[in-house]
Amino acid sequence: MTSAEHFRKEFPIFQSKIQLSSCSQSAMHFSVKNAVNAYLESWEEKGMDWHNWMAACENARKLFARQINAAVDEIAIVSSVSHAASAISTSLQPADGRNRIVVTEFDFPTIGHVWRSAEPQFTVEFFEKNEQGINDCSDYEQHLPDDLLLFSTSHVNFYNGYKQDLQRISDMVHRKGGYVFIDAYQSFGQTPIDVKEMDVDFLAAGMQKYGFGIPGIAFLYAKKDIVEDLTPRITGWFGQANPFAFDIRGNDYAPATKRFDSGTFPMINGFAAEAALTLMHQLDMPTVERHLEKLSTVAAQEIEQAGLINRSPFAAQEKGSTTAVYAENASEVEKLMAAKGIIVSARNDVIRIAPHYYNTSEDIRTAVNELKKSVKKGSTTS
Repeated sequence: MTSAEHFRKEFPIFQSKIQLSSCSQSAMHFSVKNAVNAYLESWEEKGMDWHNWMAACENARKLFARQINAAVDEIAIVSSVSHAASAISTSLQPADGRNRIVVTEFDFPTIGHVWRSAEPQFTVEFFEKNEQGINDCSDYEQHLPDDLLLFSTSHVNFYNGYKQDLQRISDMVHRKGGYVFIDAYQSFGQTPIDVKEMDVDFLAAGMQKYGFGIPGIAFLYAKKDIVEDLTPRITGWFGQANPFAFDIRGNDYAPATKRFDSGTFPMINGFAAEAALTLMHQLDMPTVERHLEKLSTVAAQEIEQAGLINRSPFAAQEKGSTTAVYAENASEVEKLMAAKGIIVSARNDVIRIAPHYYNTSEDIRTAVNELKKSVKKGSTTS
């Protein structure tokens, strides 16, 4: 596996800037840029290259499946995690007196919006977060209802980076007789994911954040033995067993999770995803995870020394890459930092410092030093 130092050299932005925004958008690798250009060149030179465009998307599907230890036919190509969650929410039916959907309050808001849109077919309730803005497994164990149909939560929290034990969560949910849906957008690409070992039922992730890719393409995993009983309500011609039969009257869904494919794939996004996933397969995820734990420790130390407020006060092993720093006017601070060549990501009242494998301890120190100056100019801590 390539070293972090060598890996960093493959991202052009580090010649002039420090990018610490992987919770929102990772830095661009030269191979991803080349892949996007390859699509544009094929379009320009050939007019249409359907076979190779499709092949790139299908290879991205295979690479994603391999990355999470799933079978290829357990993966659907979707446009976003919102799309993935909607595909499940509209196909799932109450069963055996179960119609209760429980959503953790620290999920990304799109998840709550999706399940609220499915009311009144389902009873939707929100699991309130505690004072630290999280919940732990003991909370779930005590309070998950007996009529649970599905429990939805995130692997790594988008706001403060808290990381959950998916295997333990799956065990608890399954003992209650429910399904578990995982939003892995903030974890995919920075920590190992094995859907078989973790025993999750549904998992969705996109490429834009720690996946080295761009928005507009995401992937949905669903267990094969579950999904065959689901009838898609969000579908399209690629969700058919043979889309090229061009049978407008037929409705023969593709086997397993591919039935949740919908319209024509976003080809340019597929090219970027194929390159990004190829890049990801060159990395060892446990090594990436350990590197980010080290950077989280550095961030916590630097934030404390700077007198800033750390909204991610967790042990490095209990969190993902993101460390959130309180800033009342976070959006303004983000702009001030960007003007200094330091790319971070604002969310609500925090600035998120979110390194990837290409970042260094010095990146963190520089960012926190400038953040201290920018917070004083842009907002008042409390």
